[in-house]
Amino acid sequence: MWFGACTSSVGTWMQSTAQSWLVYKLSNSPVYLGLDAFFAQIPIFLFSLLGGVYADRKSRRTLLIISQCIQLTCAFLLAFLAATNVVKVWHIWCLSFMVGTAQSFGGPAYSALVPSLVQREDLQNAIALNSIQFNLARVVGPALGGLALIKLGPAWCFTLNGVSYLAVIASLLSIHTRFVPPKIPRTVFESMREGVQFLWNREGMAGLVSIGFLVTLLSYPLITFLPVIARDVFHGQADTFTLFLCLSGAGSVVGALAVAAMHTQKGQVRQSLAVMLLLGAFITAIGFSKVLWVTCLLIFCSGILLMIVFALNSSLVQIHTSDAMRGRVMSVYNLAFRGGMPMGSLLSGLVMSRTSAPATMTANGIAITAVAISFLLAGRKLSKL
Repeated sequence: MWFGACTSSVGTWMQSTAQSWLVYKLSNSPVYLGLDAFFAQIPIFLFSLLGGVYADRKSRRTLLIISQCIQLTCAFLLAFLAATNVVKVWHIWCLSFMVGTAQSFGGPAYSALVPSLVQREDLQNAIALNSIQFNLARVVGPALGGLALIKLGPAWCFTLNGVSYLAVIASLLSIHTRFVPPKIPRTVFESMREGVQFLWNREGMAGLVSIGFLVTLLSYPLITFLPVIARDVFHGQADTFTLFLCLSGAGSVVGALAVAAMHTQKGQVRQSLAVMLLLGAFITAIGFSKVLWVTCLLIFCSGILLMIVFALNSSLVQIHTSDAMRGRVMSVYNLAFRGGMPMGSLLSGLVMSRTSAPATMTANGIAITAVAISFLLAGRKLSKL
């Protein structure tokens, strides 16, 4: 499962690298780049709760296979449009929305599937291991994607991504899980409400969901607008953008390894908030930096801190959730976590079009710091998790 997912993630990051550069090249607009991220993520905000219900009612493996097949089709279609030189920005937006819709059903199923493959005491390490494969792909994928983009063109990046989905589909066909979907007499909307109520009534869970939303709202634009920083601040090309993506991914791998090395689950919320405080400071520093090697170091460190916050929060939600409720609970968490991405990208893109990339990063970094401080001072219920 790990190797299949890693192969697919490498392909996804190859496409993401080429797609971001292609959108910015076609439009020359940070707003259009932000809109592409918005269309890719907003379906998760719209349909994730529904996806969580089906993850608890249907075979999670089957849902994932269907999701992967849809994404495979979209990758090959975009490759065809790029290869024939008829691709427009609105084509990319439409395909991004379709991929996001598939992920809104596949995401909760995948989040719920991973814990059913391991014992409870190994859950945090399994989540960290999963984060490692994803972020290892963030290093390898952009490196390969940047090379393919420069030497072969974006169409090859999209084609290779389509091929990579075959690996994860093959791995899904080969695994067996302990979870058997129960026969639920309640309606879809009643099941959806039950998941929301579980999170609302469980002490501290609502705070974790809020943190998940706010940290992605304010930090994810750093990744979305790396092409803008590469070109407008440092006057670089695709190679500079690829370098930034690889450094961010390498930092995330280090952050995931740090989480896997943790031997205690006590006090994780305060640890997460302390790391979030540092993350805000580093993103603020990126806004001020005008030296390439300093920015590279700051992006690498931000990747470490960002992954520690993500992995700790996700493992806390998973640990305090039963298997029968996991699909719905993770859909609510992913709704907040992933919902912050399109909103943050869109808002930051609008601000950036009126100011600049450094000013926007500085403002986001200060806001992250303020959020972390406020939760550290007021989050009594969170401290009990």
